[in-house]
Amino acid sequence: MAKRDFYKVLDVPRNATEAEIKKAYRRLAMKYHPDRNPNDREAEERFKEAKEAYEVLSEANKRAVYDQYGHAGIEASRGGAPGAGGFGFSGAEAFSDVFGDVFGDIFGSRRSGSQMLRGADLRYEIALDLSEAVFGRSIEIDVNKLVECEACHGSGAARGTTPSNCDTCSGTGQVRVSQGFFTLQQTCPHCRGTGRIVRNPCDQCLGQGRVRRSKKLQVKIPAGVDSGDRVRLAGEGEAGRNGGPPGDLYVEVQVREHPIFERDGVHLSCEVPISFTTAALGGSIEVPTLDGQVVLKIPAETQSGRVFRMRDKGVKSVRGPGRGDLFCRVVVETPIHLSQEQRKLLQEFDESVRRDGNKHAPRQKSFLDGVKRFFSGSSS
Repeated sequence: MAKRDFYKVLDVPRNATEAEIKKAYRRLAMKYHPDRNPNDREAEERFKEAKEAYEVLSEANKRAVYDQYGHAGIEASRGGAPGAGGFGFSGAEAFSDVFGDVFGDIFGSRRSGSQMLRGADLRYEIALDLSEAVFGRSIEIDVNKLVECEACHGSGAARGTTPSNCDTCSGTGQVRVSQGFFTLQQTCPHCRGTGRIVRNPCDQCLGQGRVRRSKKLQVKIPAGVDSGDRVRLAGEGEAGRNGGPPGDLYVEVQVREHPIFERDGVHLSCEVPISFTTAALGGSIEVPTLDGQVVLKIPAETQSGRVFRMRDKGVKSVRGPGRGDLFCRVVVETPIHLSQEQRKLLQEFDESVRRDGNKHAPRQKSFLDGVKRFFSGSSS
């Protein structure tokens, strides 16, 4: 049976980030896990399919092979049986040729001379206040990284000289190793895959072709980011080697806790204290939002814990249109530090309410009736 495209299996785009791939796999794993679907053969197959897709796409080297050669490249990298990956070859030499073709383009080819090495990706963490994450902002960061040496332009050789071909691999960056019937290519241990040897090193970078420098960068944080989201700055990672491209810089966001609001995706929530009088008689109160104060109308006879929804006062989605809501949970605050006169007035009010029975406190009446039923049932 032909395998489905791994990106379609996880339902993610081909440029999906590691976090998006991980999230998609978790969703499918929860849905199709055999423990949740006992004796369901189809669910078990879907789970295995998602697991295999995640194992490939979550690992950078495997993903690079898959993006260029598909399932055939993955089968070859696992040492699959001849023809299993769709190559249709036979014999030790054919295997060696295919193996070299598949991995030569990625890790360096014996036909292309010295190997170009891509620079490493970097990660930088920034902490934002909730309002900064909700509305976005531009922030300057200072990144310490390896950059191309200006004195030798990345060659590693002293001014007026050039690197020479490696004697071990003849400048290919790779050596052939025979293992039984198979001949495999490996990175040259002498030049470490570069294919070149610097005999007269640059006095600035000591032959490395790169030096560590600090660089200031402006990062535009989009509105609606949340903790764990990343902003990619292409080409702002460490410099490559032997003319290889630079890596990327990933700025990872962490949002600080807010003293008033709690965040759940695009929605915000908060607790709003109100007086006993406002809860009983109704009224209007001012409620804080990230856009400023707004008026919330409290209807009469509002109970503590009631939640009011304020539309479009939450967070703008970073991945789509629209804005979340703000949920205000009102809490009736018991008055404290009462004077003797205030205590007397409350006692008089309580006596007045009690004379009318429990019609002013339906929840209390319901609770007391339930208690009576419980104990009457226990005694019988």
